[in-house]
Amino acid sequence: MKKIIRISMLLAIVSVFAVTTSRAQEIVVRARLGRPGPVVVRPVRPSPRHVWVAEEWAPGGGTYAYHEAYWAVPPRPGAIWVAGHWRHRHRGYVWVGGFWR
Repeated sequence: MKKIIRISMLLAIVSVFAVTTSRAQEIVVRARLGRPGPVVVRPVRPSPRHVWVAEEWAPGGGTYAYHEAYWAVPPRPGAIWVAGHWRHRHRGYVWVGGFWR
């Protein structure tokens, strides 16, 4: 009996951690948000090392905040910026943030 209780407790603890995923922190919106202002014109590249980082939407306060595009130096040589995008979910859209690959 003690063995069954221990196994049950272990499974309960593991299941709590198993259901905690990054989706739990996604903010779902009913329509994709558009750029709030006019089209951004790329300024002159500061140096050959700089890479253009496309606009991003950062989650916060139950919605997304727009961040304009900018030039950035990659975190390591050969790194490539993969732009973020809107992904459709069954209840709406979520923003999948950009990242360095």
